[in-house]
Amino acid sequence: MLWFLLVAALALLFIKAYRNTFDVHTNHVTIQLASSPHLRDPQDFEPLNILHLSDLHMENLSIDPMRIVRDFSGQSVDLLAITGDLLDRHKNIPKAVAYVEKLMQLQPALGTFVVFGNHDYVLSPLKLAQLKSELERIGCQVLVNQHVTVEHHGQLLHVIGVDDFSTRRSQLEKAFQSVPKTGARLVLTHDPNLVLQMKDYAYDYLLAGHFHGGQIHWPRPYHLVKMGKLVRLNMVKGLHEFDGRPFYISEGLGQTGLNIRLRSRPEITLHTMGGVPQEPFVGTPVQTASLQETAATLA
Repeated sequence: MLWFLLVAALALLFIKAYRNTFDVHTNHVTIQLASSPHLRDPQDFEPLNILHLSDLHMENLSIDPMRIVRDFSGQSVDLLAITGDLLDRHKNIPKAVAYVEKLMQLQPALGTFVVFGNHDYVLSPLKLAQLKSELERIGCQVLVNQHVTVEHHGQLLHVIGVDDFSTRRSQLEKAFQSVPKTGARLVLTHDPNLVLQMKDYAYDYLLAGHFHGGQIHWPRPYHLVKMGKLVRLNMVKGLHEFDGRPFYISEGLGQTGLNIRLRSRPEITLHTMGGVPQEPFVGTPVQTASLQETAATLA
């Protein structure tokens, strides 16, 4: 009888954990830009809305892309940022590209920017090149230790894509090489542990993913302990500061391993750099972030 109750309890827990993968949470974060040598008058920077997705993991993804499009179709999205781990298997390249292409129906004014994560590098070099080529074909800018400068309401924005730190592919010097001395700086990367190496590289905001908020965060995400110093600092999700500069760790949209989540949820984040957005968000319920871990502890 005891074994039966135990098996039934585990089955119910598994069902709940699977259902959690459909319960996407939308966070809204506003970052006030600070004055710096490269940004003398941050108050003049027009608010920039960034829709941030990470860790799509096509193999274990429960969120329909058109749901995201519907939720944000009435919003002003200036830039779509995808910070790595789109897939694990090359057979899912068409699925990943189609997913991103549907998201691009939001028509972000400055474009869609992608960086790769450690799971993307499971692909062979040939298949990874195919993924990059296909993303570029549909209009994405795939940044591999490089930057792109765009103009946002007459002001310069430098989008700096730094390759995956966990697989030792990040090259900060190359990524920041020739970045103009003036203008706002947004860094996109997969593994947020990169911030620990960025003391000599100026930026205004950094977006990352990688940890999935623990994914199975019960009772604690002990399995993350080997994933770098930030985990030991209890920085696995949400908004944080390091060396006086803000960075954000998304819980990710998909799952790795099993398609389940406990005390974590799939996440979409709308970031506003430089001020308060002109209109309140009107999609999935909003959580407002502060300079601390933003995602609530969930059952």
